[in-house]
Amino acid sequence: MSALLLAACDKAPAPSAPGTAATTTVAAPVHDDAAMARYDGYGDMRFGMDDKAFRHAWQGELAGTPTTDGSCYYLTPKWIKSAADFGFMFEQGRFVRYDVGNAKETAPGGGKAGMNVEQIRTLYGDHVEQSPHKYEAGAFYLRVAGHDSGVLVFETDAAGKITRWRVGVPPQIDYVEGCS
Repeated sequence: MSALLLAACDKAPAPSAPGTAATTTVAAPVHDDAAMARYDGYGDMRFGMDDKAFRHAWQGELAGTPTTDGSCYYLTPKWIKSAADFGFMFEQGRFVRYDVGNAKETAPGGGKAGMNVEQIRTLYGDHVEQSPHKYEAGAFYLRVAGHDSGVLVFETDAAGKITRWRVGVPPQIDYVEGCS
């Protein structure tokens, strides 16, 4: 539960006058995308969870089908228009990575698609390791080791603009083509 929600729930109602009923108003949960993206998972879903536990924690509809041979597959929220926008990777039946290709979501530490390399370096400092992109000339990957077991990787275009990012555990975080 987010700190904001806990704080809202922990507030005691004001005392009421004798003979009147007390009413308590609880603030609605605040959805904070920055708090959803974590180095150890996404929201309540943690790396290493099996498919069943993941679906229970997600509590929403997901598209995608687990493989019977334990190979790699993705689950995507039903509201996603394109699988390239957002997806959860599973391998051997375990949650191992999530991929983000939209500017709505915020990475752990504050990075987003649409930022430039200098903005990422300002946010993550000396923790950023740069390597050339496998397919696009002049583009590269910015790898940020997490505080937990996860790793954050930003992808840039040739102009140095962040186009997408992903968080996961080795070795799956380094699969350039996702499950391909």
